[in-house]
Parts: sequence; structure tokens; C-alpha cells
Amino acid sequence: MTLAVQVPEELSARVPVEQRGPGLDRDDVRLLVSRGTAVSHHGFAELPRQLRAGDLLVVNTSSTLAAAVDGRAGHARVVVHFSTRGDDGRWAVELRDPDGTGTTRVRAGAPGTAVRLAGGVGLVLEEPLVAGSGRLWWARVSGPVLPLLREHGRPIRYSYTERDQPLSVYQTVFALPSRDGAGSAEMPSAARPFTARLVTELVSRGVQFAPVRLHTGVASTEAHERPYPERFAVPEASARLINAVRAGDGRVVAVGTTAVRAVESATGPDGVVRAAEGWTDLVVTPGRGVRVVDGLLTGLHEPEASHLLMLEAVAGRAAIDRGYEEALRERYLWHEFGDVHLLLPAET
Repeated sequence: MTLAVQVPEELSARVPVEQRGPGLDRDDVRLLVSRGTAVSHHGFAELPRQLRAGDLLVVNTSSTLAAAVDGRAGHARVVVHFSTRGDDGRWAVELRDPDGTGTTRVRAGAPGTAVRLAGGVGLVLEEPLVAGSGRLWWARVSGPVLPLLREHGRPIRYSYTERDQPLSVYQTVFALPSRDGAGSAEMPSAARPFTARLVTELVSRGVQFAPVRLHTGVASTEAHERPYPERFAVPEASARLINAVRAGDGRVVAVGTTAVRAVESATGPDGVVRAAEGWTDLVVTPGRGVRVVDGLLTGLHEPEASHLLMLEAVAGRAAIDRGYEEALRERYLWHEFGDVHLLLPAET
């Protein structure tokens, strides 16, 4: 799915909302609400009034890693984005060239490419993560990666942002450290506008929460490749809660495309969610559809982004086209620090 729209550069959110003026908090972003093709405009703090008692929000508890590390390939300066840890101890990585402005662009890799990192750690590219794609590579790393990231890493930053930010800016209110230290290479950003105060208000109004986990890899910001396998977990308690809401009058609303991928990966053809964990290679498309997700809270994606197929699977093409037309007309802000879009079924 490609949208027939152009997003002006000035609509990229360059800094987090709380840095745009005094007294602002994370929930001071805008909220576009699509109920079918009917669109309305709100502040994100109004989210509790857009949902109803008995609704369920599925949230991703993965914490964000400081996944970008400086290195050298021969005499050239490079930046390594650590994406995903494999079962065999290797890491999927992306090599990027510094562009002189504090951000980076993709660097082609090749088998045998060696990179020297801080702390005496090195890596060697072995094979592409996906056959035919030279962006992400399985690499053998000579030392432990998670301590390297904690000591020398920084959050992944893209060219539309203004400056580097501390890791705390990229943690959502739902983030929990995992027992093995793993996390997401990039923030599960749809949940970023939530604050503890807003979560409390939602609970007080009868909205429930079901935690799941999906560790996101490095996105393809240039090529808009389809998602590749990622680690996920849906606990037994969350599976039971989702099934109970489905059996009643509530709606299951995923917070972010990562939550959709996790919960749909744990759902059988019978529409029952079961506890599950491991790797998922599920790609949610309109052809596959969704089995348990009724709605989706998500950021605004670029017109070529592969995530738009998932949005279409949840809400339909007409709702996405209409919502994005309104977002552009009303000058909503894009990307991880931008505004958000709530997709709900049409009201009858």
C-alpha cells in the first residue's frame, strides 16, 4: 500500500513535545480519531473519552536500547545499529555512514567486513539477514553486546530529528527491563504519549490493559522493507484477558503496530489467543487480515511505509486514505515524536 500523498518536511516532529515549550508533557500531542471514514480531532489527553468501559489496550512492554555505537571499518568512521540478537549468539546489525550532521545513511555491507568498536570489541559481517538485501547482516561479535550498548551506545536517531536525545526520552511508560537485558532497537513509539496520570484516568474509567512484548529491530527508513522476524511474548494472563474482552462487549485496541504483530502471532485460526513466545515472522496485510484486534493507536507513517498494510488490515483502505488527508490538511506532525492516530470501527 502506498498513499497518494506527500508529507512536507516541516511536518516532521524534530524534538519531543515536552521540549517545544514550558509546561508541556508527553500527552500534549494531537490525536486524530478515525471511526471508519468519520474523522475527529482531539488532544491526546482526551483519549479516555474516545474509549469506553470494557475496552482493552494491548501495550508493548519492551524497553528501548541505546542501539547505535560508533566504530571504524578500516580507516572509515561508521555507526553500527544493533538490531536483533539471534539464537546462535550473532547479532543482526546495520552499518551506516555518518553524514556530517549528526545523523547517518545506509552503508552497503559485504561478507567479511570487520568493524572495530569501543572497549576492544569487534564484529565481522557474515551473511545478509534476508537473502537479496544488503542492509541488515548477521554479524559475529567478539564481546558481550548489551554491556557495550550500556557503556558506549546511544539511541538510534534519524535525519528528521534535531539532535541526540537521552535514552529516557525513548522509554515509554509501559517499558519494563527484561531478565536477559534484551530490548528494542527502536522505541515502540505509539505508546510514547502515555503518562502515568493518563493511564490512571483510563483505568478509573474502566479501560483495561494487557501487556505483551515484542522487541523491535532496526526499521528500514530508506527502503521501507517489510518486517523481518522479531522476538515476542504474550503471557497467559494477557491471552485470557483478550479472550474475555472479545467474548464480551469490549474492543481490543492495540497500542502500536508492534502490539498488533505480537497478539496476532499468538492467535490461532479459531480466533483464540494463547500464551506464546519466540520468534514471529508474521506480516499483517489486508489479505491476511486481523483476528482479534478491533482498533489501533499508532503514529503517522510515511506514504511508502510497509506498516500501512497493517493499518489497512485493521481499518480498511478508505479509512486510511481519509485519515491521512485530514492529518495533512490539519498539519499533524509525523514520526516517533509526532502526533498519533486512533483507528476504531465505524459507529453504527
